[in-house]
Amino acid sequence: MLPESGEGMTEQEVVTILREAGCVFAEEEARLLLSEDVLMEELILMVNRRAEGIPLEYVIGATVFCGIRIQLDKGVFVPRRRTEFLVEQACALARSDDIVMDLCCGSGAVGAAIAAGADQISLYAADIDPAAIQCAEQNLKGYRASVFQGDLYKPLPQSLKGTVNILTANTPYVPTAEIERLPQEARLYEPKTALDGGADGLDLQRKIAKEAPLWLAHGGHLLIETSERQAALTFEIFKNAGLAPWIVRNEEWDATVVVGTRVSID
Repeated sequence: MLPESGEGMTEQEVVTILREAGCVFAEEEARLLLSEDVLMEELILMVNRRAEGIPLEYVIGATVFCGIRIQLDKGVFVPRRRTEFLVEQACALARSDDIVMDLCCGSGAVGAAIAAGADQISLYAADIDPAAIQCAEQNLKGYRASVFQGDLYKPLPQSLKGTVNILTANTPYVPTAEIERLPQEARLYEPKTALDGGADGLDLQRKIAKEAPLWLAHGGHLLIETSERQAALTFEIFKNAGLAPWIVRNEEWDATVVVGTRVSID
């Protein structure tokens, strides 16, 4: 039971409330909630909202991704831990002063993490969702970053064609028929446009890969997160687009990334 406004809350009380509400990671969530610098009245409201089933990231208004606190408004896709593997692969390929493009940027988490982990890159991020763009603009402040609202490549400057060294995309890749089997927090609170990848989950991957050679510099790389079972299909999509692809996998995080290089003709 929640205390009256103005009364204190112990960690164990928060844990009990969250556990009774069905939160699997009640202890960890309680610590995160109690670490927020808010008045007791606001803390009580936050615990109540979490107990009602609202995702913790929306309750707090932020999440931690690659060690960076990412602002997250309600209705914006929540970056997953597995996507940190995409960032690792991008940073391993990036060089000083590279031009990096992040499509389907969402909250800007991937772009911010690459900008923090790579040396002096210039970042161009785009997303079709205005709510996501608002978050991305906040999360990318302080970096050499430009944020654009629109569908995939459409809002980006044409002058970038042939100059992009690293192109990342965490596209929606859940097949439409499988959306209903996602966890309730994703189904009820996250935008469908950030989850639904079409009949086989790969619609946006095809669109991005098809046009990628026009934007990539010679030797530039396209990196897309996908699932382990879809990786072979994503590989073929890259190959059909004229890229030289390979698959990288992290079992611990259940993370799969397909990388495709625009082979130099020099």
